[in-house]
Amino acid sequence: MYLDHFGLKEAPFAITPDPRFVWLSERHRDGLAHLLYGVGQGGAGGFVLLTGEIGTGKTTLSRLLLEQLPERTQVALILNPRLSAFDLVEAIAEEFGIDLDGRRGSLKAMTDALNAWLLSRHADGWHCCVMIDEAQQLSMDALEQVRLLTNLETATQKLLQVILLGQPELKDILAQPELKQLAQRITARYHLTALDADEVADYVRHRLAVAGAHREVFLPRALALIANASAGVPRLINVLADRALLAAYVAGSYTVDAGMVRSAIREAQVPAPARPGVRMVLVLLAILVVPLLAWRYCGSSGGVCRSRDNGLAASGGCTRTPARWGCSPADPCLGCGGHGRSAAASAALPAAPLRRAALPACCRQFAKTGAAPGAGIAEFAGRCGFT
Repeated sequence: MYLDHFGLKEAPFAITPDPRFVWLSERHRDGLAHLLYGVGQGGAGGFVLLTGEIGTGKTTLSRLLLEQLPERTQVALILNPRLSAFDLVEAIAEEFGIDLDGRRGSLKAMTDALNAWLLSRHADGWHCCVMIDEAQQLSMDALEQVRLLTNLETATQKLLQVILLGQPELKDILAQPELKQLAQRITARYHLTALDADEVADYVRHRLAVAGAHREVFLPRALALIANASAGVPRLINVLADRALLAAYVAGSYTVDAGMVRSAIREAQVPAPARPGVRMVLVLLAILVVPLLAWRYCGSSGGVCRSRDNGLAASGGCTRTPARWGCSPADPCLGCGGHGRSAAASAALPAAPLRRAALPACCRQFAKTGAAPGAGIAEFAGRCGFT
């Protein structure tokens, strides 16, 4: 709808994994390198594990890999892993183009056919690999069957390499004791993470350029909002950028501003993060208000003083020190050297201010509240030399 408006040849933010639009961050390049390692001789017949959150680009990297396969390399790609162990072997054989006529009813017969085919390809100098997407969906039996397939080998070399792509929970699955043998065969692991704010901006500009854009479309603040709301996940970036372009088209604008991105966030039902200024205000309020409330109501619990304002005059002196100030309940209460004295006995204290270091820790802490309302507190602070 908006292509002609922005001078684009095709939709720049389709969620299908089109390798032409791929923009590789440093982490995506590392992930692709691990996959290339897996399909090459470097994998040595073991497992290669690539994990990442939903929408971070695992499937896109797998498609990119298929376009960059080394010579004499053949890959069986399994996109639907919710299969039994039996069906998985059948699916792998079919992906390799193996004739299973007369063998489909027997797991052993299909495995024998697969082994014979792999031996033939190995003799011709081919390297064969199975790549399973969404591998966290594999059952325990299916995972064990995949491990058994990697037992197919010659006297010197494994015949089959396996690449597992999946969400982070796949790592937890493979860490279970019953899959210890499989985990020990993983020769390379990589976890794909999301893009940072600068990478999001480069990603958006790249896709627009591939689609035919010749000028800046998204304003800097709009790009920052997309980065924040999407958390750097490419799939969410595509969704928000596409809707923001539509909002700009409806408004007759040739640039996308922050308001249009906010509209896209609402339509896509992506929770908008709190603004930094709002977060700072909330933090400051917590820092200022919580201690004040704690002081105001400390007299109603803990036996600190018998008055709500902790005033010595109102209570005739404290009966014990509060544990929250580092004094045990059994200690005598604040007396600035005259431990346990009543208000009358405290009159005998020397008029000269006492040194802060000479006072009990609880006394010093209590005196800090002298700035709060309460004549008793003021009197106490004066006697302790805190003026």
